[in-house]
Amino acid sequence: MGAFGHHALDLTGVTGDPGSVVHRLDPRTKLLGLFAVTVIAVSAPLAAWPVFAACAAILAAVAICARVALREGWRRGRAPLLLVIPVAAVVPFVRGGGSQWHVGPLAVHEAGLAILATVAIKATIGVAAAVLLAATTQFPDVVRGLQALRAPRLLVLVATLMYRYLFVVADEVQRMGVALSARSGRPRSVVRSGVLGRVVTALFLRSYARGERVHLAMLARGYDGTMPRAVPLTLHRADAVFVAAVASLLLPVRVLVGIG
Repeated sequence: MGAFGHHALDLTGVTGDPGSVVHRLDPRTKLLGLFAVTVIAVSAPLAAWPVFAACAAILAAVAICARVALREGWRRGRAPLLLVIPVAAVVPFVRGGGSQWHVGPLAVHEAGLAILATVAIKATIGVAAAVLLAATTQFPDVVRGLQALRAPRLLVLVATLMYRYLFVVADEVQRMGVALSARSGRPRSVVRSGVLGRVVTALFLRSYARGERVHLAMLARGYDGTMPRAVPLTLHRADAVFVAAVASLLLPVRVLVGIG
C-alpha cells in the first residue's frame, strides 16, 4: 500500500530538463497555452484533421524543448487513456449509422468508428497537454498561476490543501501497510477482502481526524480563509513568444478549417 501511494506521488513531479526554456516559462503562460491547445482540439470535428495535426505538433515541440521523454509521458498519461479509450471502443458495436461490417456475430458501424476515433484523438491531446504541464511546472506554481488568472478562489484553495494533504495521507497509507504486513495481513482472496475493507475504513477515519487537527493548527496560526501571497509572478519575453506561437499556429488553422 505504501509503495502504491508513493508511486502515485512520483507521477506528479517535474521531469525533463529543469533548465529548459519551457520549464522557466511563467505558469500562467503554460496554463493558457496548453489549455488553448486542449480547447481547440476538443472543439474541432473529426474531419478537421489539420487542427489535430497542429495541436500534436505544438505538444511535440514543447516536449522536445523540455526534454520530456515519450516513455515518461506514456507512464504518466496511460492511466486516464486506458480508462477512456476502452470504453469508447464499445461504441462502434452499439452506435448505428453509415456503413457496417461484420466481425463474427458482431456488427461494426461507421458512425461508431468515427466516435471512437474522435474520442481517442481528443483524449490523447488533452492528456498529453496535462502531462506536459505537470512535467514542466511544480504544482504550487500551477496553483499560483490559477490564482493570478483569477480562477475561483474556492477551487484554488481546495487544490492547494489537497496537494499538501495528499502527502500526509500517503504517509498514513505507508504506515498502515507496514503494520498490516507485520501482522501477516495479505488479503489476496475474496474471502479475506473484509480485512482490506476495514483497513480502508480506518484510513478514512484517520484521515478525517488528521484533517480536523490540521485545520485547528491552521486557525491557530492566523488562517483566515486565504492562502499567504507568494512572490508576484513576472512575464518575460519568452512567455509572449510562446503564447504568440501557439496562437499564430492554431487560430488560423482552426478558422480556415471551420470555414471550409
